Amino acid sequence: MAVAVPVADAVGVVSSVAAAEHSTTVERLAPDAWRRLAACIAAAALLQLDGTLATVALPTVAAGLHVSLASTAIVLSGYFAAYAAALLPGGMLVDVCGARRAACAGLALFALGAIAAALAPSFAALIAARVLQGIGAGLLSPAALAGAVSGFPPAMRGSALGIWGASAGVANLIGPPLGGLLTVLWGWRAVWWALIVLTGAAAWAIREQVPATVRDAHHIKGAVVWHSRTVIASAVAAGVTFAVMIGCFYLAEEYLQHAAGYSPLAASTVLVLVAVLVAGAAPAAGSLCDRRGERPVAVSGFALCALGLGTIGLPWLSPRAPIVLAPLVVLGVGLGLLFVPISRAALNAMPSALHGRTSAALSIGRLVGAAAGAGLVGIALRAGADAHTVHRAVLVACGLCLGIGIPVAIALGPSRPVVAESGGLSGRRPGGDHEPAG
Repeated sequence: MAVAVPVADAVGVVSSVAAAEHSTTVERLAPDAWRRLAACIAAAALLQLDGTLATVALPTVAAGLHVSLASTAIVLSGYFAAYAAALLPGGMLVDVCGARRAACAGLALFALGAIAAALAPSFAALIAARVLQGIGAGLLSPAALAGAVSGFPPAMRGSALGIWGASAGVANLIGPPLGGLLTVLWGWRAVWWALIVLTGAAAWAIREQVPATVRDAHHIKGAVVWHSRTVIASAVAAGVTFAVMIGCFYLAEEYLQHAAGYSPLAASTVLVLVAVLVAGAAPAAGSLCDRRGERPVAVSGFALCALGLGTIGLPWLSPRAPIVLAPLVVLGVGLGLLFVPISRAALNAMPSALHGRTSAALSIGRLVGAAAGAGLVGIALRAGADAHTVHRAVLVACGLCLGIGIPVAIALGPSRPVVAESGGLSGRRPGGDHEPAG
């Protein structure tokens, strides 16, 4: 007969297990830790590429399937809605079945969706295919993050997550030109044929490099991740980060193209500068987190974002002036400092057996933040994409960093790094999983 466990007791159990993983015994890296990280980065990069490849292909999709350009937005919104809906089940699947099985299940659905999209005879069929891809992405995303850090002790996860963050930036840089090349040479369907090949490569890497795990029968209820102050703070911080980043990117594209007269390529070049800075700062943030802890790095990241945004928002500074590149550099570095401490704090606050649901919580925060940032900028743009709108919008973003970002960053965890976790309970790997013999 099932026995209900009070929330306070469940949180106490989680805290006890997490504390056991953070003993004073220094654990060495798993022998295959870096290979696991590389395989999971390949899977995560697939999701980054998908978004940019599909976006670039949409104008050609509209012409090929005889629909309006405005209606193609549902190809993206349907994908992200399914993605968000599948995240929590995906996190639970990781915690029950292990990262490898969950990732392979997600990749299988993603590949089926890509095949259906490549062969789609109608716009409705393409939408259905994208929904299937979104479900696969929701299963894959928490599995990839949980698997990426599975071979690293807590005190070294910052370095791993720094490489993870840099790879995401690189994938975002590669996506637009690759999508444009495929579409120009072979048409929009080539985008999804390419995704099929990339999915197969990612699935092979996961199968070869990420070990299968067997979970203990005694399993902590996943709902308790939402009762961890650090996980909640991390999810909120992730939401603020993505609201600022996506909102600013959207605002910059609209202003530069419609008010400043930039071509789409020139406008994208400005955003590439920020993306390069984000990718470059992420590894440094990981190293700093491992040495100093998450709190000072995250606070510094939000402070730099606020400084950059506040400078851009000065009413006497034209957004098209060359000097604006200086605060853009500050903003890019600030954003780059945020990804690692947010993820590291949440993952290190929970036992490894709950890393799937913890990863899902972070992804939900990012998706909600991205949607909120884009929505708020959309409302602001109703008044026109002029300098006044830019100044008001970036000052609101500056206020978010100061009023919400920095306070939640302070709640991310100890200002000093945790020590590496020991071999876990009863000699098993942290989180109560172990590799099967043979």
